[in-house]
Amino acid sequence: FFFSSVVTAGRAQVRQELSGETTEGVGISINCSHPDVQGTVNIQWYRQFSDQPPHPIVTGFTGNKPVPDPPGRLSVAGDRRSSALWLSRPRRGDAAVYYCAVRD
Repeated sequence: FFFSSVVTAGRAQVRQELSGETTEGVGISINCSHPDVQGTVNIQWYRQFSDQPPHPIVTGFTGNKPVPDPPGRLSVAGDRRSSALWLSRPRRGDAAVYYCAVRD
């Protein structure tokens, strides 16, 4: 099944890969670049299913943080210029659009 991501824009420019694909139970990493992030803004990841609004799944500043649903981990680089959302055991029901954004 497919995982899609889209670029969201705010004060800082954010870049993501446009799509990814995996099979059920096989982990996938969704990467995001936010090279202009400054100050104390957080990196926020959202998930959006068809015909539903985006739902926040994890927020981080630097380092690693567990993600309960879908199970995985958020890793934010020490310089905060990139982040990766690792879905450890994706299920078919996790197929969605994943957004990376910067948030005050």
